[in-house]
Amino acid sequence: MSVAFAKHSSHATSSTLARNVWSGLLFGMGLVAFIDETVFHQLLHWHHFYDKATTAAGLISDGLFHAFSWFATVGGLFLIADLRRRRTWQLRRWTGNVLLGAGAFQLYDGTIQHKVMHLHQIRYVDNVLIYDMIWNFTAMAFMIAGIVLILRGRDGRKS
Repeated sequence: MSVAFAKHSSHATSSTLARNVWSGLLFGMGLVAFIDETVFHQLLHWHHFYDKATTAAGLISDGLFHAFSWFATVGGLFLIADLRRRRTWQLRRWTGNVLLGAGAFQLYDGTIQHKVMHLHQIRYVDNVLIYDMIWNFTAMAFMIAGIVLILRGRDGRKS
């Protein structure tokens, strides 16, 4: 059974294209935020979302961050359900936008939240540069892979 329903044709309206884009971006941002919060905040205890105050404030900030990740993920899934119901879900375009959203959120986190706003570091060690480089290069790899899939989805081939 094929999960890719829409071809690039007259019935693939700008509204359906936008829903495929937003669904993927929301799901990707929510998924990577969920993985970040679960792995680095809860399991490894490397940091909290906000490390400039008490542990209690850090835990509250983690809870709010976790709620954001679930809202974004569930919102993306609701859009997928609607796209599937309308038979206009474009799997390749959606997957590309998942990777683009995940990478964009991770790059934002690694640059703005870590370095500009100083909310937290990836890990509190003497040489954090290697962690920052891996984090941000991984984000860029996700974004590049997403852009490649999106561009391939535009060529009219069945996704």
